[in-house]
Amino acid sequence: MTVALQLRAHLRAMPLVAILRGLDPEQALAVGQVLVDSGFRALEVPLNRPGALQCIDILARHLPPGVLVGGGTVLTVDDVQAVHAAGGRLVVSPHCDARVIARSVALDMLSAPGVATPTEAFTALQAGAHALKLFPSDMVGHAGLKALKSVLPADTDMWPVGGITPESMAGWLAAGATGFGIGSQLYAPGMSVEAVRRKAQHYVQAFS
Repeated sequence: MTVALQLRAHLRAMPLVAILRGLDPEQALAVGQVLVDSGFRALEVPLNRPGALQCIDILARHLPPGVLVGGGTVLTVDDVQAVHAAGGRLVVSPHCDARVIARSVALDMLSAPGVATPTEAFTALQAGAHALKLFPSDMVGHAGLKALKSVLPADTDMWPVGGITPESMAGWLAAGATGFGIGSQLYAPGMSVEAVRRKAQHYVQAFS
C-alpha cells in the first residue's frame, strides 16, 4: 500500500479537513496543535495567501506523523512540487486538472481535486485522485451529490466544501458525503487559538 493510501485509510476515521486560509507562520503550530488535540487529522493551507509554504513546513515538521498536512488552491504542477518540498502530503485543488493529479500521485501525495460534474469526477478518478472535493458544494446541493454518488464507484470519498457548519453536516452525510473541508467557519486570520479550539470541538462532536 502506498503512503497516500495509508493516509487515506487513516483519515477516513475522522475525515474533516481544516482549511487554514491566511494562516500566520507565527501562529501556525499553535493552531495546528489545537486542531489535532480536538480530533482533526488533516490540515490544508491554501497557497493563495502569503506564508503558506512556510506554514506547511512548520506543521509537517512538528505535528504527529499520522496528521495529514498539505496545500490547498493547488493550481499547477509547480505548486504540487512546492507543497511536496515543504513536507506536505495533501494536495487539494478547486478544479480538476489531470496533470496536477498525476504529479501528486507520482509523488505519493493524497490528491483531492475539486469537482462539480460527473465528467470532472470521472476525469479525476481516472487520473488517480484519492478523494473528490465537491466544490462549490452549495451549487451542487444534496440532490446533485446523490446523483453523483449513484454513478461513481461505491468507495469514492466525497468531501463537500463551502459553507459547511456542524449543523449542516448531517444532511450532507445522508446525501452521500464521506467527509468535509471546513474553512472560515472554523478558522479565520486573527481568530484566537481558544476560539479555534471551541469551533473544532463542535465540528468533531457533530461529525462523531
